Amino acid sequence: MNIEQLKGQWSQLKGDAKSKWGELTDDDLMEIEGDADKLAGKIQEKYGKSKEQAKEEINEWLAA
Repeated sequence: MNIEQLKGQWSQLKGDAKSKWGELTDDDLMEIEGDADKLAGKIQEKYGKSKEQAKEEINEWLAA
């Protein structure tokens, strides 16, 4: 899966994302709406990572 497919399959992936990044709330997941940049921003905010680190984690998660 790639970033473009993330938005289309977000409703199925929300649970997976919450398992991987447990500090994301249900409200965060609703706000993200499958947008990889918003997801990266929330990971950055909640975990104190750089934008690049967050995007790398997202890409690894989607590739798995």
